[in-house]
Amino acid sequence: MPTAAGTLAARADELASRREPFVHATVVRAQRPTSAHAGDTALVLPTGEIQGFVGGNCVEASVREYSLQVLASQEPLLLRVLPGEPSRTAEEGAVEVSNPCLSGGAIEIFLQPRIPAPRVLVVGTSPVAQALATLGSGVGLEVELADGESADPQGDDAALIVASHGRAEEGALEAALRAGVPYVALVASKTRGAAVLESLDVDDALRRRVFTPAGLQLGARTPGEIALSILAQLVGERSKARRTAPPVAPAAAAVSTGSESAPAESRDSESGTLGSGPASAIDPVCGMSVPAIESSLHVDHNGVTVYFCSPGCRVAFRKDPERYALAI
Repeated sequence: MPTAAGTLAARADELASRREPFVHATVVRAQRPTSAHAGDTALVLPTGEIQGFVGGNCVEASVREYSLQVLASQEPLLLRVLPGEPSRTAEEGAVEVSNPCLSGGAIEIFLQPRIPAPRVLVVGTSPVAQALATLGSGVGLEVELADGESADPQGDDAALIVASHGRAEEGALEAALRAGVPYVALVASKTRGAAVLESLDVDDALRRRVFTPAGLQLGARTPGEIALSILAQLVGERSKARRTAPPVAPAAAAVSTGSESAPAESRDSESGTLGSGPASAIDPVCGMSVPAIESSLHVDHNGVTVYFCSPGCRVAFRKDPERYALAI
């Protein structure tokens, strides 16, 4: 009979095989009294659903909130939750949250994002295509080989690279350009590359997005060298896109309605500054910040969605909603 840990590990493997992101939460320190123990683990899905156990309802609210921020920033975070008036203190790689609902103790939880490696679709089985598959994993890419007829590029792919020596090139290139794949390249000479681009059934703006000859001009000659030059160009273009992305406005004060919620805070992986994460809300009973999402505890009151960190706060609100009306 599988253990709880084995079941959770199998679930993590299943999510990874389906290329679905999640956060692996692990209790690294627990100070009594607390319901969790060091070594307890859970998976947090992009919906905020928590599978496993890393603490009671009050702790789960913070785990859910910061796990969603970790998924947005793609950087790990050490979360410490302790009793006290609502507050948070953030530093690089860690945050401390005070929760008035805790009866005592403290808990530290390491939140590790599990993000699928960027997919690079390579059309062809040429020596260059094989070299791309060999070298790609070394720079954190998931390279998938396909033929031009069956290639199905998606907008969230990192790249489509055609290295098929003239076989079924046009259809794959057109599909990638229309899907919005950020890096599209064709391995060909200047003359043949220009002819292929001219034959594409796309407008000039999309046609100009194709890199051909593919790769940086490094004097590459062998298939491995050509593949290296292409991956170097891809890495450079991805870095350029991150640098030129619009800056994220600072998060404003969170409120308790889903429609007016401000972005929660998360850390930008390039600059180390705080960036945009999921919307957050304030529990009107205890003052805790919670993610304003369907999986958080909530009720609808006079047309307003009110979110809570724990069942106790929700029960208190339902008993006397007018008492907390000013906090909504």
